[in-house]
Amino acid sequence: MTARPEIRFLLNDEPVCLGGIRAADTLLDYIRLGQRLTGTKEGCAEGDCGACTVLIGRLRGGTLHYEPVNACIRFLASVDLCHVVTIEHLRGTERGGLHPVQQAMVDFHGSQCGFCTPGFVMALYALWMQTPAPTEAQIETALQGNLCRCTGYAPIVRAAQAAARTGNPAGDYLMTERARVTGLLAGFGAGERVELRDGDDLAILPADVDDLAAALSEYPQATLVAGATDVGLWVTKFLRPISPAIFTGHLDELKAIDTGGDPIRIGAGASYTDFEAVIADGFPHLSEFWDRIAGWQVRNMGTVGGNIANGSPIGDTPPVLIALGARIVLRRGGDRRTLMLEDFFIDYGKQDRAAGEFVEQIILPRTAPNSLHAAYKISKRRDEDISSVSAGFNITVEGGTITGARIAFGGMAATPKRAARAEAALTGKPWSEATMLAAAATLGQDFTPLTDWRASAEYRLLVAQNLFRRFWLEHSTPAVPVRLTREAQHG
Repeated sequence: MTARPEIRFLLNDEPVCLGGIRAADTLLDYIRLGQRLTGTKEGCAEGDCGACTVLIGRLRGGTLHYEPVNACIRFLASVDLCHVVTIEHLRGTERGGLHPVQQAMVDFHGSQCGFCTPGFVMALYALWMQTPAPTEAQIETALQGNLCRCTGYAPIVRAAQAAARTGNPAGDYLMTERARVTGLLAGFGAGERVELRDGDDLAILPADVDDLAAALSEYPQATLVAGATDVGLWVTKFLRPISPAIFTGHLDELKAIDTGGDPIRIGAGASYTDFEAVIADGFPHLSEFWDRIAGWQVRNMGTVGGNIANGSPIGDTPPVLIALGARIVLRRGGDRRTLMLEDFFIDYGKQDRAAGEFVEQIILPRTAPNSLHAAYKISKRRDEDISSVSAGFNITVEGGTITGARIAFGGMAATPKRAARAEAALTGKPWSEATMLAAAATLGQDFTPLTDWRASAEYRLLVAQNLFRRFWLEHSTPAVPVRLTREAQHG
């Protein structure tokens, strides 16, 4: 197979053809240092603060989609065949004028020092394009990934509301030029391997999933980069080399989600944002939990398969997927094997994955009748924070008796892990508060949590036990509120 030696993309209005780049080169460095587009800022360099937010547009099924992402942890190699939009590209109806979102930020005093402002504007711009008349809750969700050190968020929320009243996305440049941009991106090429070399440094963008398997067989120790929300920090915080690196974020086949049957099949490359289609199709208990995974930018980049493959004991998705009975498909070359998700995690930093093998698909059974579900995330900060404890509950009740239980925790052991003794204590017992509390008391036999800066071991165990009581209250008296809702906070 002949490989293309350069990436091709559109930076604002300018087509770019770029070779000789390194696997660890970031989009932010290229924008700021290479192109002197300094409106995009570096704040945290780990995808937390949102000061580096840009829009990435790419063709999916022939349709152009834009999403806000963090340029600080987005690798330059991954923007092949994309449209990169920085704040310098925004404009009003008359060239040179302010965009409605920018003007609203001025009018409603949404900026003080101004360092974070471009990132806020780009997040609100993405929301304005996607949801022209957002609710306050939608605005707050869109801003989860943006932090401001100077001002309160109320002026920024008011600016978003004002932009919705005064602006018209139909006349925006990204809308009026969409056909032209689509044609340009389609003309850059597709369906071919890209190999970027700078001396011994190598970055590969496979042509398709079969080529991914072939490339990983050729380079079994390569770094697999999907959304880069984890690998990005290896580079920006730990200065780790990642070459040879194989990028997968452009592979639509690996993002495919089939909700047409039972089980549901989810490509490992599906982002957290993509997965929302699965939630809407029959897993409503995951909705609030999913909105608390990182911020909007990270949910657009991070992948469910990547969250599984990195094996973190505090990953958000494994506990809730384990509770639902998920399996994964592992592929090596042309060979595939399937295993229960909980069996993938062996020990801290060790997974049941051989060299050259990758997670290709997640298989998720639909929920059974008479089953009760919950997903919990406990963290120091409500939004955009790493879990201290996370949990998935899946309990089947028939005729007042618990006939099945799958309960899994993250943050309680070296791996995401099922609460085997608690499950046994529940099965065959009456569905009652006493049964739930008795099961909670067994957690100390299944888990020996660690103490770290996120939580003490004692806190983790107590919180995990209290979640059994919370589960009982939520499902036994659903009309009585258990959690502090947005309405209660604002009421």
